[in-house]
Amino acid sequence: MILMDIQMPEMNGYEAARAIRNSSHPLAKTIPIVAMTANAFVDDIQEALRAGMNAHVAKPVDMEKLEETLERVLSEMPEKS
Repeated sequence: MILMDIQMPEMNGYEAARAIRNSSHPLAKTIPIVAMTANAFVDDIQEALRAGMNAHVAKPVDMEKLEETLERVLSEMPEKS
């Protein structure tokens, strides 16, 4: 699982998530990516999802909300055979 900061130098989290999803790495399409950012408007959440992230958690982080989000994202992962 990747906890992705959105405001990073060089490449923001949206660009990084798109790059991961478009890479040829075997886990690129399935590794869970969760946005962690102070940008918490509806548009910010939608942008994270459009970039290929699985979820969004607002900062400052509410640990209970983070735990619930991580459990949900992990439960949605396809089972390996």
